[in-house]
Amino acid sequence: MQAVLIVISAALMALTISFLIEKARNRKINKAQINMKSEFENMSSNDAAIDYEMYSMRRKEKLLYTSIAAFVVYIVGFIFYKSHIISILLTPLALVYPSIKKREIIKKRKNELLIQFKEALYALSTSLSAGKSIEIAFEEALKDLLILYPDTNTYIVREFQYIVRRLEMNEIIEDVLADFAKRAGLEEVSSFVDVFITCKRTGGNIVEIIKSTSNMIVDKIHIKQDIETILAQKKFEQKLLNIIPVFLILVLSSSAKDYMQPVFTTVLGRAMMTIAIVLLAVSYFISKKIMDIEV
Repeated sequence: MQAVLIVISAALMALTISFLIEKARNRKINKAQINMKSEFENMSSNDAAIDYEMYSMRRKEKLLYTSIAAFVVYIVGFIFYKSHIISILLTPLALVYPSIKKREIIKKRKNELLIQFKEALYALSTSLSAGKSIEIAFEEALKDLLILYPDTNTYIVREFQYIVRRLEMNEIIEDVLADFAKRAGLEEVSSFVDVFITCKRTGGNIVEIIKSTSNMIVDKIHIKQDIETILAQKKFEQKLLNIIPVFLILVLSSSAKDYMQPVFTTVLGRAMMTIAIVLLAVSYFISKKIMDIEV
């Protein structure tokens, strides 16, 4: 019962610190939002532009991720130190986790957009090959994407709806696509837009150039997907290797208490445990960096 109360108090303390930090950040965000001008204030949420390089976590999300991280940090700290006080002192480290989770969400969102962009290139190339104008090609591509992705909240569907809406408002196609490439933050999208804009301005065979560029980008996306498939097992092994040391300490401290007692009661033992935790954290980030292969 005492352990449960300590865990709850630790989580509450972490949440309080998170709330204060969030309140300070919200003041800056609100100032930035006041100064921002939206081009389409009357557009529905489905048509609104998305900046894929940024992700604003809701307060509930931050509290959820901080609570989960605080609980995990407390459990791991107690396994390594067998001290409620030290475990509680470690719980503020959970405040770092929302930032890590935020980066993961941004990466996942951009990967989804990249896969969907591949399908959009197929649809766009088909429409252009049929002899349709660029504006009409985007409209036809949007219809094909809606068949493939019925959910209008799908990233690529929202982007093509946004592009078509802006073209209907007589905006220049180059500016519209440049804005999309800037917000997407993907090399493949930027490459496509650069070739498209150059070809449009120089008057080249836009259909053939876009088709060949699309094929190159699609091949690159396929290579990325193949690499992700190959690394899937290695990523699972990486996660397993990070969990095993914690599991071993738990087993040894339960089955061989006399053997592990000096580790939990002496200064040298706790210093060694601290070094072990630091090495585990370093190995985790290094392994993640190794697995992050850019094509």
